[in-house]
Amino acid sequence: MSDAALLSPLFVEVALTFALLFWLGPTRRRALRQGDVTLRDIALGQKAWPQRALQIANAFDNQFQLPVLFYLLTALVLITRRADLVFVGLAWIFVLSRLAHAAVHTTTNDIGRRFGAYVVGTLALLAMWVVFAAQILVLG
Repeated sequence: MSDAALLSPLFVEVALTFALLFWLGPTRRRALRQGDVTLRDIALGQKAWPQRALQIANAFDNQFQLPVLFYLLTALVLITRRADLVFVGLAWIFVLSRLAHAAVHTTTNDIGRRFGAYVVGTLALLAMWVVFAAQILVLG
């Protein structure tokens, strides 16, 4: 499996994280300019941001939960040269689920749809870890 095939899903996940960050900044600035939130509220750490800014911020924060395990596993697979078509396929499922999760999170925020995307991604990531662990521990 080529490095490009292995790393492409990771690059998309990183791009999603940066896209959310670059969307969040202007959204928060706009909320400050419009007086929806004050600097004092922010300095005190209160959850004073308007709903739109909170949705984007929460979607951004979510990129540092499950995806951390994805980043680590991708690095380990790259180092050990254990990448195969199954790993790459599951990686794409994981990343597509993260894209869907972020899209729902920043639009309708429908908990059922968001949870569905989360479960798909979690199961794909779990399968990736199980396959990798079996390759290392059983196959050597």
